[in-house]
Amino acid sequence: MAAPFTSQQTYIDEFDPRDYFQTYYAAKGGVLVGEWTEFVIRNLYETFTKGGVRGDTLLDIGTGPTIYHLLSACEVFDKIIVSDFLEQNRAEIQKWLKKDPDALDWTHIIKFVCELEGNGEDYNKKAEKLRSKVKEVLKCDALKRKPFDPVVVPPVDCLISCLCLEAPCKDIKSYCEALKNLKDLVKPGGRLLILSVLNATFYNVGKKYFASMTTKKEELEAAFKEAGYEIEKSVYAPRIDKSKMDVADYGDYYFILARKPK
Repeated sequence: MAAPFTSQQTYIDEFDPRDYFQTYYAAKGGVLVGEWTEFVIRNLYETFTKGGVRGDTLLDIGTGPTIYHLLSACEVFDKIIVSDFLEQNRAEIQKWLKKDPDALDWTHIIKFVCELEGNGEDYNKKAEKLRSKVKEVLKCDALKRKPFDPVVVPPVDCLISCLCLEAPCKDIKSYCEALKNLKDLVKPGGRLLILSVLNATFYNVGKKYFASMTTKKEELEAAFKEAGYEIEKSVYAPRIDKSKMDVADYGDYYFILARKPK
């Protein structure tokens, strides 16, 4: 079932972060738990260890209500800024940061990251380390020329975005414009990390359907180059488990590490 393009107002009115968590990240039955989370966590772990991507500040665009893609980053960055367009998503992040009893429970994924990093017993320490590194929770709009306006965010060493840009962008042209908007937020020589899905048209949150921009590998990489980035590494993987295509119809996963030229 393909959905028409979803407006920002529809997201404001209808996107429920708790339904989103339950649909995609619940320990039992979460559509993205398994293939997707392993793809993200393994690629980020490798990037932040062997890959040597590190620095003072990491900026996350479109965090949603999630924290799993920041768990390896908190070991190699001094400061993390998270951001999202939706107030309800920012509220969920704040709950987790403040250890609110009603916060979303990421324990199962935190444990997986710790096992991958070789310290499976220290998942509580890992959560505390991430909490200590997150310094700001900001509103952002990737479609704006200055996504944080009127707040000024100094250029950072690394910008990450996970499962975000396919939602606000209508087509590959607007995706390329969003990449250009993000460019001023990265220091010369700094990195851009984008992780998301290919060949999707929609995803389901609870009983609500939201559109996803459909894109293929070739036009995706062309957009990065047109926006002025140098692609350093790209990883693609097919979706193996297709049992829940009625919930979200993406076909592949992608990870792109790009550099802003000096």
